[in-house]
Amino acid sequence: MAYRLITQVVVVGSRVLGRAFAEAYKQAAASSQYQRAQQKNGNAASGRASLTNGMTLDEACKILNVNKPTDGASANMEEVMERFKRLFDANDPEKGGSFYLQSKIVRARERLEAEIKPKMEQKQAEEEVKEGWNPKIYKDR
Repeated sequence: MAYRLITQVVVVGSRVLGRAFAEAYKQAAASSQYQRAQQKNGNAASGRASLTNGMTLDEACKILNVNKPTDGASANMEEVMERFKRLFDANDPEKGGSFYLQSKIVRARERLEAEIKPKMEQKQAEEEVKEGWNPKIYKDR
């Protein structure tokens, strides 16, 4: 009689575990498919950043109270860093601030950097192409 009870517990437990793993796999596949669709639609940078820190661009802009990045990325990055430093210092746990808020501020800065850095690099590359290549030549004599 005991072996029958143990067998039933094992069978029911394996069914429950099997269903849980199947459901988790379905959710992971759906999430992966959604991310691929976002990247294909032109949201590649936002898809990557969402995967790395789980924060949207809108949320990062609201946390640091800045406007969304535009073509003037260098000016916007200066404003982001200024706001970041001020908010990071204001939420220092040693001064009675919140570690959670401090971490959200760091993630917001990282998200905005992920959005702005490629634009700044592209702008610099375009400027170098316009100026042409001017190597520095040093003479021995």
